[in-house]
Amino acid sequence: MLSTWMAIAGGGALGAMMRHGANETALHVLGPGYPYGTLAVNVLGSFIMGVLISLFAHVWQPPPELKAFLVTGMLGAFTTFSTFSLQFVLLWERGLPFQAVSYVLISVTFAIAALMLGMALIRWIF
Repeated sequence: MLSTWMAIAGGGALGAMMRHGANETALHVLGPGYPYGTLAVNVLGSFIMGVLISLFAHVWQPPPELKAFLVTGMLGAFTTFSTFSLQFVLLWERGLPFQAVSYVLISVTFAIAALMLGMALIRWIF
């Protein structure tokens, strides 16, 4: 149990550093006019999630700690969008298109609304 938690922590540290590196590189190379770094990590993270999940299902069964390191830790810190994408696809593949689409709409709408609410709260307080 502790080894799984440590694997997630290690993967999380690596994924967070990778995300920061991608954002810094995109900012330096492409400029601040568009969130290129975030776009890149979201798309790349989703691609890597697809590769790993398919490998784990059809080709290779790594130890649980390695799965936790790669998926929950590294990709979870690199981008939670990859997990969001996986959850949508799993709902869709299970024949639940309404749940899949509503998951996207609710997640995006509520996340943006919650962010705006948090910002408004602090602006109101200060």
